[in-house]
Amino acid sequence: MARCDEGYRCTVCNGDVEDIDESELYLRYVLGEILLERMHRFPERHLRCNPAVAQYIVDDAFEPVICPGPFDKRSLDADYVHGVEHRITRGWRRLRAIPTLGLALPEYPLSITPEDS
Repeated sequence: MARCDEGYRCTVCNGDVEDIDESELYLRYVLGEILLERMHRFPERHLRCNPAVAQYIVDDAFEPVICPGPFDKRSLDADYVHGVEHRITRGWRRLRAIPTLGLALPEYPLSITPEDS
C-alpha cells in the first residue's frame, strides 16, 4: 500500500502499514464507516495499534488482542460484543480477501446484511 511515495504511516507507532489486512483505515472503509472521497482526511493505524477495534476480530488467523480498561469487551454486554465481533471480523476477512478478488477501490465495502444492522 502506498500513499504517494511515502506509504501509509501509523499515527500510533509511526511504522509503515504495509498490508491492507493490517490497516484500520481500510477496515473502516470496508465497513462503510468512511466514504472513499474522505479517506485521505483520516489517520492510519495498524489494527493492533488500536486495541479497542482489534479486540473484536475473532479469527484463527488473527492473534487475539486485549483492550484493558473501560472499553475491554469482556466487561461489555455479551449480545453487543457478539454483534460487533461479527461485523468487525467480517470486515477483516474482506480485507484479507481483497488482494485476490480483483476489485476496484469503490467495490471494497461490504454490503450490509440484516444481521449487521
